[in-house]
Amino acid sequence: MSCNYADGLSPYDDKGVLGVAERFDNEDEVNEKCEKLAKLIEASKHVVIHTGAGISTSAGIPDFRGPNGVWTLEKKGEKPTVNISFNDAVPTKTHMALKALVEKGFVHYIISQNIDGLHMKSGLSRKYISELHGNMFVEQCSKCHRQYVRATAASTVGQKPCGGVCKGGGNSRPCRGGMLLDNVLDWEHDLPEKDLDMSLMHSTLADLNITLGTTLQIVPSGNLPLKNKKYDGKLVICNLQPTKNDKKADFLISTYVDDIMTKLCKRLGIEIPEYRKEIDPTKVNAGSQWTLTSDIIRKTEKIYNEKVKAFNLKRKLNHNLENKSLSKLQKVDIKDLKEEDVKEEENEKEIKLETST
Repeated sequence: MSCNYADGLSPYDDKGVLGVAERFDNEDEVNEKCEKLAKLIEASKHVVIHTGAGISTSAGIPDFRGPNGVWTLEKKGEKPTVNISFNDAVPTKTHMALKALVEKGFVHYIISQNIDGLHMKSGLSRKYISELHGNMFVEQCSKCHRQYVRATAASTVGQKPCGGVCKGGGNSRPCRGGMLLDNVLDWEHDLPEKDLDMSLMHSTLADLNITLGTTLQIVPSGNLPLKNKKYDGKLVICNLQPTKNDKKADFLISTYVDDIMTKLCKRLGIEIPEYRKEIDPTKVNAGSQWTLTSDIIRKTEKIYNEKVKAFNLKRKLNHNLENKSLSKLQKVDIKDLKEEDVKEEENEKEIKLETST
């Protein structure tokens, strides 16, 4: 259960702002904003979704910082009254809607902070998701770092041995017997490198980032939706509680995410499928690999580098045109121009550094 997951984490005092009151748009506002969001998605070439605990509450898994969240109640010495086991929880309408939107080409990538495995259970392919904080239904080899689907949620938290030895497999070089560890991060752990790299690139590539059910308090996850802003991208935040990035969003939608996704899919002509065990790898394909492959990463890197290079060139051309226009209108101090050139070079270095990391 999610309470057990929270109990398994190391002690950590600063759990963020807890229990902030929820806000709700009225029905007309929700309809208007969902229509606006649907049009934005249709006009966008690269849409990225950022999901938090709020998309799993309707599955019976409590969030952490909401009015009845695990840590909000913990502060009062209480526990949530509704708390389904991870093994019994099934994907929500939002999870299934996102899978359908990915398959129809409306959504291009999902970045999740959730460890409940519900994106996996929906049948979503690994190549479309980064799981930044881990997954209770994944175990990872301590040596070769291959990841495998588990039939049941791991009983440990914090990348500890969870039973078994890696057998490698496939056409690639076999593993020499590394221990299998749970895939769930504790507070002091670094985020998984491959998932983080993919998240940074997709968040930057996105002409539209959409957050669903997250207060964006945990970093770096909470800062990723802003990565497209310097490339003229848009941000839409869907959450019941206010977030630190609300003022930077193009607009907010404040209602239940299941309602948002239902209205959105209807406007996009998408039918939300029901959850079926036959597409859930934890039910039918336990032991299969859940590894983020190098070819997917390389392909994303190529697209990312091309975008950064093109945007940098466009900005430089615009800068040069502005200077030329300025020189015709008034006398320009040569010293000022040199200072601008220095700033431009610094900006280029910053972008090149981003590209290489």
